[in-house]
Amino acid sequence: MILAILQARVSSTRLPGKVLKPILGTPMFIRQIERVKRSRLIDRLLVATSIDKTDDPIEHLCLENDIPCFRGSLDDVLDRFYQAARQFEPDHIVRLTGDCPLIDPHLIDEIVTFHLTGDFDYTSNTLEPTYPDGLDVEVFRFSCLEQAWRETNLPLYREHVTLFIWQQAERYKLGSFKSEVDLSNLRWTVDELIDFKLIEKVYETLHPSNAEFTTEDILAFFDQNPELGNVNTHHERNERLKKSLAKNFLHKQENKEG
Repeated sequence: MILAILQARVSSTRLPGKVLKPILGTPMFIRQIERVKRSRLIDRLLVATSIDKTDDPIEHLCLENDIPCFRGSLDDVLDRFYQAARQFEPDHIVRLTGDCPLIDPHLIDEIVTFHLTGDFDYTSNTLEPTYPDGLDVEVFRFSCLEQAWRETNLPLYREHVTLFIWQQAERYKLGSFKSEVDLSNLRWTVDELIDFKLIEKVYETLHPSNAEFTTEDILAFFDQNPELGNVNTHHERNERLKKSLAKNFLHKQENKEG
């Protein structure tokens, strides 16, 4: 079984409540789920949020939309993911984050197929980014998630679910899925208000006439509106992860010197 887990919380620091912000009257993470549900290879979809009261609205929206929801630790995201997944004991997990409302269901299926065909332990299109930031997909074996959960207590690994896996290329077979055209300079994720406004504009333009608009439709929209495509590309990709890695490196250096 292939289980998709969408990670979402309200208490984001840069744009609090972003997953609940409405796009054409519907919360952003529900818009994302509408797209994820068009994947042909995902067997089950689950939202994993925290037990913090600020995330009560996420659970309520999931109940209203008949979407399974698991609640776990706010800060130990690895534990939240593992506890969410273990009740289903899937063979593979597709990890998604709730700030990517332009996620491509066809791309999800392509990466899942690549993962299964290559018999990889972990596969993503982020190891060597060639897709727009916001089309990120990770696929990995449940057994690898379980090993990470059992073997590490390092806060860095508990916060960033898959880091333990993809940092060990000597242990795990890693698959890197790449586009024929490098589009990694484009930013379609939502961290700041300017990101949200851009995504909102895409939906307002494309969704009314075609609710199942594709990545190709989005690219055509930006070709026709080149002034919009780069309005938010000054933000660094994976900024939060890079800050965590830098903080961990400094901590190790301090310990050595001490």
